[in-house]
Order: sequence, then structure tokens, then C-alpha cells
Amino acid sequence: MKKVLLLILIASMFIALPAVKSYASVLQDTTASAPDDIQFTEVGSAQDSAANGIVKDSIKKDTVKAPVVAKSKTTDAEKLTLWQTFLKGLFGGFLAFLMPCIFPMVPLTVSFFTKKAGSRAKAIGHAFLYGISIIIIYVALGMFVTIAFGSDTLNALSTNGIFNAFFFLMLIVFGASFLGAFEITLPSAFVNKIDAKSDKGGLVGIFFMAFSLALVSFSCTGPLVGTLLVDAASKGDRLGPAVGMFGFSLALAIPFALFALFPSLLKSLPKSGGWLNSVKVVLGFIELAFAFKFLSNVDLAYHWNLLDREVFLAIWIAIFALMGMYLLGKLKFSHDSDLPFLSVPRTFLAILVFAWVIYLIPGMWGAPLKSISAFLPPTATQDFDLNNLTSIQSSSTAKTSIKEKKYAEIFHRLTPKGFDPYYDFEQAKQAAKELNKPVLVDFTGWNCVNCRKMENNVWSNPAVAKRLKEDFVMAELVVDDKTELPESEQFVSNFSKKKIKTIGNKWSDFQASTYNSNSQPQYIIIDAEGNVLVPPQGADYNAENYIKFLDSGKEAFKKKTNE
Repeated sequence: MKKVLLLILIASMFIALPAVKSYASVLQDTTASAPDDIQFTEVGSAQDSAANGIVKDSIKKDTVKAPVVAKSKTTDAEKLTLWQTFLKGLFGGFLAFLMPCIFPMVPLTVSFFTKKAGSRAKAIGHAFLYGISIIIIYVALGMFVTIAFGSDTLNALSTNGIFNAFFFLMLIVFGASFLGAFEITLPSAFVNKIDAKSDKGGLVGIFFMAFSLALVSFSCTGPLVGTLLVDAASKGDRLGPAVGMFGFSLALAIPFALFALFPSLLKSLPKSGGWLNSVKVVLGFIELAFAFKFLSNVDLAYHWNLLDREVFLAIWIAIFALMGMYLLGKLKFSHDSDLPFLSVPRTFLAILVFAWVIYLIPGMWGAPLKSISAFLPPTATQDFDLNNLTSIQSSSTAKTSIKEKKYAEIFHRLTPKGFDPYYDFEQAKQAAKELNKPVLVDFTGWNCVNCRKMENNVWSNPAVAKRLKEDFVMAELVVDDKTELPESEQFVSNFSKKKIKTIGNKWSDFQASTYNSNSQPQYIIIDAEGNVLVPPQGADYNAENYIKFLDSGKEAFKKKTNE
């Protein structure tokens, strides 16, 4: 029964993981390629008044005046992100415990403690120290990542092309390893040297026993640890890698301490066997699926236009369909045990996987797939979309003197179909002046998960869409785009003192210097002169709250116009 429950838990959680991942980032997304030496006050909700009252005239590239920058503080969003990182690490640690490199070692290790200690009390103490040593080792690894890269570099990971390409290749390698193509191992001489030190008595011996476990099990835990570190580091929080590794190591340490405390529980553990390898293979498929998210980040930021939404979905459908075939025994790898019959647990898991595949298929023709919409490329990258065949574009451009929208040829693939924003701040203000409407400034990004979720889950609301199209001039300012500005438009920022070379740098610096924030999405309602009308708002997935925000901006604009 325990074996059945374990298998069901693993598959159901991982099948739902893309949706969990897209939902888990509720209030924070760090896509900004902001200046390295700046501290920001993040705008996370409509109640955040960090930027309220900051009023500026048109921002020229050589006349940007930097407001007093507030000292950074740990916001609720940051705390939430750290908790998410910890929980992901904890979940990853429990999965690692089920790996064939670790699970069979539990009875051996606990028995060793019991026999060597001579008494139950000492055995419990040794197991406790063993668990503490595991935690110290993995947390130290997390701290090393932060020290090696630095918090500034971590902030840039989510949009940096080289890093994202490296992460893509790394996850492909990890996935192939889990599928059995090869094993990722450490040099045997180093492992043997550490293992020899574990024979020493006392605290030193126990510590090196834990170190030996980490090294010997690296072929199983390495891909999981690597994936967790990549995910934590790309959030940009300096504590992220350490917190993620704390959760991971805690999940590994708890079983050893628990079974040392209650040795009789060892009898209830399911026996080792081919099911452990099946867990590993399933994780391999999931590693491959997640790898393409990092490739999508690069594809979007550098405008390769290779991994459009339907291509991304086609790859995922193929990967999870193969996973379902594997669970049914129709696909077998060289290191798999024979599957003489299909067990009930595997049947249920296969049903879940194929249900997931069926759910994805309509997305090939434009189905919103809201549960994972934030994880997918923008809907505007989809060539054939049944939902938008009859979409009517806004005609705001025809009503103004602006004949050609700046940067439209670059960013039209980012904007949800049916909307017609400007991509330049000055043009948006000019259109607002001519149309006598307020401007909704949307600081967004190609790789902004929360931005995609807002667009697919909130902007798609008919009442919200009606207000955005009729009551506002929209300005989408993309802070992570890598397109270089013409030489004549490049400048040294008076705010960051750095040269602004790309469109993304331009709007990131503008957001930081003008509105004292580098979080995305950030929605700011201004008038044609650039005056902020109501407190800015970040990601809020409640459509009613967003409607209230838009209506408050519209009313503030009317009130000011009538004064």
C-alpha cells in the first residue's frame, strides 16, 4: 500500500508541477535587467505607495533625474518567494529519498548506527548528528552558489541568454542521465578518499559518512540538486539557493533520524526494486520538459522565433505522451526491469499522464490553458489561434497623428491579440494627449511569468478588456529585450551611471529612475504629462480588483481634467 501511495504522489505532483510553478510566483517576478548597484522598493500591490506622488515630466535620455531611492527591505513577496523555494527544495528532497541511490541505504545506515552505538540513545544521537551534517553540506553548497555568482548576477539569470542556454543544456543532460543514457558521477578517487574518512569515530566520522552519502548518491541527486539551484538562483534572491538546499537536505535528513528513532518502521518500507528506477525515469521526462522553458526564454528575448507557443506545446505533448507509454510498459530503457503485467498504480499514473496530454492538445489551436498559461510563450506567438480569428484590433493609431508605432515590429509578438498598445513612452503620452485619455503604463518582459498570467487570466476578462481598449492608451515597455538601440539613442544613465545600449536597458533604467521599482508586471496610470494618478499596482490575479484599479485611474483622470 505504501508503494502505491508513493507512486501516486510522485506522478500526480509532477504532472501538476507546471501549473503549480506558474501559480506559485504570485506576487514577484524578477525579469528586470536592472542596474547592478541599485536598491529598489518593489511594487507588489495596489496598496503599495512607493511610487505614489512621484511626478515627472517627459523623460529625456540626458535629463533623467533620480529620485531618492529607498533602502531595500524584505517585502511580503520576497518572503513568499523564499517559502516557495524552501517548499520546492523540501519536495525535491523527498523525491531524492525515493531514488535508487538513497532509498536502499536507509536500512543499512540505521542498522549501522544501532550496532555501532551500542544503545538506542546513542544511535538516535548519531542519526541526529548525521542528519545535521547532511543539512550543513547542502546548505553550504547553496551558499557557495551565491558567493560564486553574487546576488547581482543571480538577478540577471532569468533573462541572460548565455545562462538560460546553459541551463537548457544542463537540464537536457540531467534528463538524459535519469533516462539511463549515462550516469553523472564524481571522480572515484575523491569519493573513496572521503569514504575512508567516514571510518573515523566521533563527530568527524559521522560528518564524513554524510559527505559520503552526498557523493555516492550524486548520480541520482545531482540532477535534482542542479535543477533546484537553477530555479532558486534564477529568482534573483541571494538567500534562494541556501534556502532551497535547506529544504532539500531537511527532507533527506528527516527519514534517517525518524527511522533511527523508530527502527521498527523499517519493516513497513516497500522493498527496493524496479519501481525505484521507474521514479527516476519519470523525473527524467520532467527534466526534459522543463528544459524547454529555459530555451523559450532565450528564444523570446533574442527574437529567434523558433519556439512559438504551438511548437512548445507540441514538444511537451510528445514528452508526456512518451511518459505515458513508458508507464504502460510500451516503452522500455536498457536499465529497466521486466514488466510482466501492468499494476493498478501504474495504470492510474498512466491515466493521469494521458489526461494531461489530452488537456494540452487543444492549446495547439489556441485554447488558453490557463493553468499553465504563465509558463508558455505568449499567445501572440501562435500562428493559428481559433480564439482570436475574429478579434478586432483597437483603432487608436488611426485616430492620432502617429503613423507608425515605434518598436511595433519587435513587440507585436508579445502583446495579447486584440490589444493595440504603444511600445514607446513618448508616443503613448502623445496619443493620450490627442485622444484625451489616461495612459496605462505596463512594465513587462518577454520572460515575465507573472505578466503572462495577468494577460491570460485577467486581461482576458471581458470587463477588463473593454476598459483597456476603450478607456486607456496602453504602453507596453519591455524591460528585458536584447535589441540594441541605434548608436544615436544610446546614452549613459544619470541614474545608474551605466551605458544604456538595449531597449530593455532603456525601459528598465526608466522604471527604476522614475518609479523606484524594478518588479514586473507594474501597472502605472498617468496623464499625458506623465503625472501618476493613482498608486501603481503589481500582479493581482483578481479581475475585480484590477477593474477597481482601472476605474480609480479613470476617475482620477476625469477629476484632474475637470479642475
